[in-house]
Parts: sequence; C-alpha cells; structure tokens
Amino acid sequence: MSSAIPVQSAPDNDPVLVVDFGAQYAQLIARRVREARVYSEIVPSSMPVAEMLAKNPKAIILSGGPSSVYEEGAPRLDRAIFEAGVPVFGMCYGFQLMATVLGGTVDNNGAREYGRTPLTVSRTGSTLFEGIPAQHSVWMSHGDACSAAPEGFTVTASTDLVPVAAFENDEARLYGVQYHPEVLHSDHGQQILEHFLYRGAGIAPTWTTGSVVEEQIALIREQVGDKRAICGLSGGVDSAVAAALVNRAIGDQLTCVYVDHGLMRKGETEQVEKDFVAATGVQLKVVDASERFLNALKGVTDPEEKRKIIGREFIRVFEQAQAEIIAEAGEHGQSVDFLVQGTLYPDVVESGGGTGTANIKSHHNVGGLPEDLQFQLVEPLRKLFKDEVRMVGQELGLPEEIVQRQPFPGPGLGIRIVGEVTKERLDLLRDADAIAREELTAAGLDREIWQCPVVLLADVRSVGVQGDGRTYGHPIVLRPVSSEDAMTADWSRLPYDVLAKISTRITNEVRDVNRVVVDVTSKPPGTIEWE
Repeated sequence: MSSAIPVQSAPDNDPVLVVDFGAQYAQLIARRVREARVYSEIVPSSMPVAEMLAKNPKAIILSGGPSSVYEEGAPRLDRAIFEAGVPVFGMCYGFQLMATVLGGTVDNNGAREYGRTPLTVSRTGSTLFEGIPAQHSVWMSHGDACSAAPEGFTVTASTDLVPVAAFENDEARLYGVQYHPEVLHSDHGQQILEHFLYRGAGIAPTWTTGSVVEEQIALIREQVGDKRAICGLSGGVDSAVAAALVNRAIGDQLTCVYVDHGLMRKGETEQVEKDFVAATGVQLKVVDASERFLNALKGVTDPEEKRKIIGREFIRVFEQAQAEIIAEAGEHGQSVDFLVQGTLYPDVVESGGGTGTANIKSHHNVGGLPEDLQFQLVEPLRKLFKDEVRMVGQELGLPEEIVQRQPFPGPGLGIRIVGEVTKERLDLLRDADAIAREELTAAGLDREIWQCPVVLLADVRSVGVQGDGRTYGHPIVLRPVSSEDAMTADWSRLPYDVLAKISTRITNEVRDVNRVVVDVTSKPPGTIEWE
C-alpha cells in the first residue's frame, strides 16, 4: 500500500468541502483545514452530490453528527460521492456512513465510547498515521461501532471496544476515523487531518491571507466599478478590516461613517478617528450623536429595550449620514450603490446561509439596516473566520490596537450597565474598563482570553470601608472568558496577582466603586455579556 501520493495542483479557490451532518464541530473542522493553509467551505448534507461536485472540490470531509446510521430519517449520502474520484475523509458519523454505504458493517453493539479514549495504531506507516505514535489518546463520541471495513479498505487503528477505529483505501483515496481529530483533546489530530489533506488528497498548502487580499481586491473592483460605496465603521476589527480592504480596492470611491453614540470605551473613538484614518487614508465621516442616544435611553432599564433603542437610533443617524453622502456624490454626478459590511463566515453559517440548518440569529453588521435600502452588499470577509480577519488586517497594515481588539458589542457600554444609562455611569464604567484593559495588556494576557467585559451594577450598592469612613458604592464585575467562536465559552483563570491589581486600582481610582467581583460562569448556562 502506497503511503504517499504526489501533490497535484489545483486553483486556490477550489474548496475542501466539509459536509455537515448536524455536528457541533462542523465550523471547527473548517477552521482546522484552513489552519493547514487549505481553503474550506461548509455545505449541508442535504445538498445533492451533483451540486457538491459542481464546486470542483479538492477533497470532501464528512463531519460527525448526533444520529445513528440505522435511525429512520438519519442523514444519508449518495454512493456517487465515493465514486467521483474526489478524496473523502469521514469522521465519526461520516466514518460510519462511509462504511455502511460502501458495504462495511456498523453495529449497535453497546460499544459506547465518550471522551478521551486510548487508540492503538496497527499500521504506523499508513497515509494517515505515518510518524504518529502507535499508542495515543483520541476524543470519541459514539454509540455505534464499525466491526468490518468495506472491501478494499485496510484497518489501520482500533480501540479496546471498537475493532475498526480507522480505515484507509489509498487506491480510491478514501479514509475514515471513528473519532474527532479536529478537537484539541485528540492527540495528533491536526497532524492526522494534514496527512489526509497533503498525502491522501495531494493538496498543496498554498491558501494564505495574502491570497485572500489579492482575490478580494479584484472581486471588489469588478463588483463596484466606478460607483461609490459607504461603510458603517464601528471601531471593531470586522468593520475596520472590511473598510480597509475595500479602500485598498477602490480608494476614494469609499466613504466610511462612524456614529459616535457615546457608548464606546475610553480612547476608542479617538483611535478610529486618528489611527485608522492614518493607517488607511480612508474618507471618514464622524457623527457625534452622544446626546441623542443618552436622551433616548433616559429612564430605560430593560436590557432588550435598551438594545432596540440603540439599534433604532443608530439606523436613523446612519441613514441621515448616508443621505448627506449621496447628496454630495450626486452633485458630482456619482451614484452610491454599495454598502460594505464586515460579515464573517460564522455569521453566514449561523444565519442559515451555509449549512442548511436552522437560523440561529439574524445578522446585520451595520445595526439592522432596513431591507428596503437600495444598496448592493459588499462583504469581502464573508468567507473568513475571526482569526483570519485579524491576519488580513495585519496584511493590510492596520494598527495592532485595532487588529487585536477584543470583541465589543454594537450597543457598547449601554448593555454593560445594569440599570439606567447616564453620562456619570458611563464615565465611571469607562474608567474601570480602561484600568482592566491596561492591566491585562501589561500582564501579556490580551491574546489568551477572548474578551473581558467589565460590567457596572448600577442599581446595586454595598457597604464598604475606604479610608476611615463607611462607603455605599457600586460593584464592578469582571467577566474574562475564553472561546474560539463565542458560541460556547468558559471563564478564564486569570492569575490572582493580576486580578488583585485590577481590583486595587479600580477601588482606589474609580469613584463610587468599593467592590470588584469576578464572574466564573461558563456559556452555557450564562451568556458572555450580562445584558
């Protein structure tokens, strides 16, 4: 059996397709493929094989899923996918489906394995396992088990309970493993995936953020032509990178609008006005609407109502700004036909645009713009994950402070104040947040956590002692979390000395605060933001 197949060339934009069978890890598989410098896309298992093949895939990966291959109504796959000459790699449910369709045997024999499981590799020189230790642990999650591989396949690994935990057919370029190599809990998982991509499928690792920039600049120029575009700039990394990329493509045909709603963190408005413009040369229209937002939020404490008010006011201010831009462009005989959004690939997937699964959330990057606005969308980041967006930002020369900025909600500090939003409370929270960010940066922890919301419990007071007197101040909540995609999250175990320094500085330097607490709730059951 040959363990190495010559690399074949293929256009960089031809994808590796990840067929989603309802797996919780489908996005993670796609990310892992891209980490191997190979472009990937997620498609639903309901997509006809002919449509999959029409995408000219370099390879196909079959994801895991919650179903049993024997269940009525379980996802199926046409045998033609295995006979099309395209390399295929099955994981967990995808592995069992491949075995079943091709004539192997999958039994519900009580061989349930969940979590870390010892794997024994019987063919250490195979395409998937060459250079991998014969004994290592992998992440299992299954109730059925493959007891006999299809004809033409070689069994290459097993566990104590499962005789066929991996099989390979080099001639047909078909491979499968019972476990989840995409999760960090599987030892050598990324190496196994790369062995399939590079050795089994013969794909060269050539997909880079540099190629993304070149490809998107060409596509943007083709789409926009000599027309004008506008972009709602929030100060976040997504809209900043989208704007920088479009600006690189069409220059002064783009105008960005930054709505200062007065709910940003300390220094962020200045960062957008100065650093971003200096780095990109973009035309920026800044609208100071802080008084308008404060007046609209007066007396409001319900978090959902706050979100709706902030979204509504943002739309009105943005529409007013865009009307002014359109009027100015019209004076010069130009039309403004395009709206730039920082839509990311997870937004597309979660909105039902990539997997054929239920719509998890609606998505409008510029604050929920009305559907009747007569613009064509320019979404240069819609194929990218967040970490890839940051790499594109670096490629474009954006300041590190913008590229590495942690996620920040569109409604800003308005939803990090539990209670009514006032100027005094915003100033208090801004000071506390700035201290937390300074200390996390000084400790080198910025990139170790996903984000650290700082929350003011404005309607809560507690007794404290500061100086020689009794105080009755507000508590501040620190919410450090670690995550890959914000769909799930765990609280970050920050060093005690860092937490102590943040607490001491906040209680010493921020008026009306006499207590700092840390939120140690995971998501689920909690959310990342408090409101």
